[in-house]
Amino acid sequence: MRFDLTVPFARYVAQYYNDINFPFKRYQIGKVYRGERNQKGRYREFYQCDIDVIGKDKLSIDNDAWVISLASKAFKAIGLSNYKFQISNRKILKGLLSEIEIDEVNEVMGLIDKYDKIGKESFSKELEELIGLEKAQYINKVLDIKGNSKEIGEKLLKLNIGNEYFIEGVEELNKVCSMLSILGVEDEEFEINLKIIRGLDYYTGTVFETMLIGNESYGSICSGGRYDNLAEKYTTNVLPGVGISIGITRLFFVLKEIGFIDNYKVKSNLDYLIIPIGDTMEYCGKAMKYLEEKNYAVTIYFDEDTLKKKMNYANKLGVENVILIGEEEVLENKVKVKNMISGSNMSLDYKQL
Repeated sequence: MRFDLTVPFARYVAQYYNDINFPFKRYQIGKVYRGERNQKGRYREFYQCDIDVIGKDKLSIDNDAWVISLASKAFKAIGLSNYKFQISNRKILKGLLSEIEIDEVNEVMGLIDKYDKIGKESFSKELEELIGLEKAQYINKVLDIKGNSKEIGEKLLKLNIGNEYFIEGVEELNKVCSMLSILGVEDEEFEINLKIIRGLDYYTGTVFETMLIGNESYGSICSGGRYDNLAEKYTTNVLPGVGISIGITRLFFVLKEIGFIDNYKVKSNLDYLIIPIGDTMEYCGKAMKYLEEKNYAVTIYFDEDTLKKKMNYANKLGVENVILIGEEEVLENKVKVKNMISGSNMSLDYKQL
């Protein structure tokens, strides 16, 4: 029973290394499993949609922004707008902890990962007990840095931390944010949150989560990051990668809870539905053939039903334009087009459509 889709993907790439063209991109939807207690919106068995890019020896940091931009496009495509990508880079905290000589790195990272769950007061208390007051205050100072992506990047560099991981992490984070804008992700869609580190140990650089604004209690609906060493258990080849994972089951649960699903309207894939009235099928076929040649999505309602039932069918499908062809239209070599949204009608030659 697989924990996620990323580790099996890394093994697949290692196995078929000589047959793959790099950088290798793939998406996959499948079931994954968790050995944890069921909670609201969290399940032991659920569907995920993963998108990953793996490189050979190297992989541009621009790919980190690209996978986030795909999630942005997906959310926009379904009309979802109240989300926020929260982005960071694990190298920043790794370098910071090294700079101030923290030995309990894993414990501190684990504590930061729980920050939002336990709250600032409990976090600060536990951190102080773990590493002492002075170092705890310094870490809190860094975590509390505010501003837009550019401002936060500048403030981090002004800390004058010389650790190479820290500097590299800040530079990568700045590049990702810059590339997001180039790829069409709006500034209001993302923010830097240095507390985001992701619990999975295989992440090595960029990390991000996605929250629904006003419904943060449901947790992240889409997350991911950079993993440069994940395939090392299967091969000596260097296969750096980056990916995102959308928890489809959780996403649908959350969207149902907040009323998004109930109010969602699916746009019909049909441009036209042709409804024959009387013995007009031959003429309907000619109209359909013409429209198909023009690359319109069109079909004919073939069953013998009342006009009311046919129109109800069109309405339920969400078809915007219905073509009505009766015997009078055939005699006049025209069609009647009814717009199902405005209710307007027009009569014209179908070759004018």
